[in-house]
Amino acid sequence: MSECDNCNHEDCASCSSNPQAKQADAQETAINNFLQQVKHKLVVMSGKGGVGKSTVSADLALMLSKKGYKVGLLDVDLHGPSIAGMLGIADKHLTATADKLLPYNYNENLEVITVQGLLPNKDDALIWRGPVKIGVIRQFLSDTQWSPLDYLIIDCPPGTGDEPLTVVQTIKDAEAIVVTTPQEIALADVRKSINFCELAKMKVLGIVENMSGFVCPHCGEVINIFKTGGGEKLAAEKGLPFLGKLPIDPAIVDADDAGDPVDKLGATTKKALEALVDNVIKETK
Repeated sequence: MSECDNCNHEDCASCSSNPQAKQADAQETAINNFLQQVKHKLVVMSGKGGVGKSTVSADLALMLSKKGYKVGLLDVDLHGPSIAGMLGIADKHLTATADKLLPYNYNENLEVITVQGLLPNKDDALIWRGPVKIGVIRQFLSDTQWSPLDYLIIDCPPGTGDEPLTVVQTIKDAEAIVVTTPQEIALADVRKSINFCELAKMKVLGIVENMSGFVCPHCGEVINIFKTGGGEKLAAEKGLPFLGKLPIDPAIVDADDAGDPVDKLGATTKKALEALVDNVIKETK
């Protein structure tokens, strides 16, 4: 308090009279108010790119919404957002009320926020450093008119950098879904993600093994191109729940490119996805 006697309020970043401090407090309050209306916050992440995090995020959000759950899907992969393309909304722009961003209402139970909706052109690159990215992610949580949600699914970029760290530090009770492919080179990076969760004191809800076998579009036989069982073995090694395996299926590529990720999947893939979703629901009860 003695230091406050000679304090210039306008220059003091920590003083409650400082406008920036007031704005930060208001944002923190808005974030907390929103998160109190969300039952489960799930962060889909991996230490390696190209393992299908966005596919898992989009499919999980869609399947949960089709089961009647209220779901929010937040894409924080700011430099490589994929969610909008997978859902067929890449050409749509986000709108706002006087003071709130309005999410896309993909269906009656699914709301979507992605930075893609803020870009003038869908192929524009975002050249942002850490502080800007942190600010945008926090604004997506504080300044969006979200509904009360059963699940908030957050699609993160690969690695353990600014985006996942911001999510973990902002959403204290978030739980991780770690996605891997079966081969050892991918598992080595995923171990780093699990270590990140341990250091950040974030619970790992479970591991998903993606691209586990190739479903032949002609005969339906499953061929283990990238091996199989690596994710399940890692889950057992770390004492973590194994949420399920998803195969490589050409129908997934066609469905994602068409902006219709779930309805056109083959029977084998749809069965595997439904088992994954059921396990997520079981682990979050």
